[in-house]
Amino acid sequence: MIKFIVFLGNPGAEFQHTRHNIAWLLAERCELLKNAKWISKFKGMYIVQMFQGGKVYFLKPLSFMNKSGESVQNFLQFFKIVPDDLLVVHDDIELNYGEIELKYGGGLCGHNGLRSIVQRLGTDMFYRLRLGISKPTEGEVAAYVLKKFTPEEQEHFDTFLTGAEEALNFIISRGKEAAMKKYKKASVIK
Repeated sequence: MIKFIVFLGNPGAEFQHTRHNIAWLLAERCELLKNAKWISKFKGMYIVQMFQGGKVYFLKPLSFMNKSGESVQNFLQFFKIVPDDLLVVHDDIELNYGEIELKYGGGLCGHNGLRSIVQRLGTDMFYRLRLGISKPTEGEVAAYVLKKFTPEEQEHFDTFLTGAEEALNFIISRGKEAAMKKYKKASVIK
């Protein structure tokens, strides 16, 4: 069972609606987190919810993306959660806009948030819910991920987040194995 879900993003109003913060936008939208009270600790904000008789922890690290591993490591150690029960939700330029994929372990694809977590935990063997934001057609990747979504992307944004929320709910309620089969690179925008 997934016990710990981390939504990666950057703090600050200037980053609020950027591609790099799509995981935080998902967290804000999730019905299962709507009325919960976020607690400040571990250089982040977290919530504990009960599902099927077990606790699931949700964390938004409040350090910048490239330092998020410290928050994740401290949280895992405090609650004695192993990396195998961790799910990191993050933006991914290797997937087309509107695609999602549940993945276990593997490369970092240049993602500084994942790099920070792997460095702190000493392993890449944890689950990732990848939210596709597409590759930039021009310019630097760093500048691209810190830009807001285009008007064309915004037209499908609600559908994208609805699909991502359904995937998250499925992972929590049905388990890792069933979710790995269902969310092997799925487009949630029709």
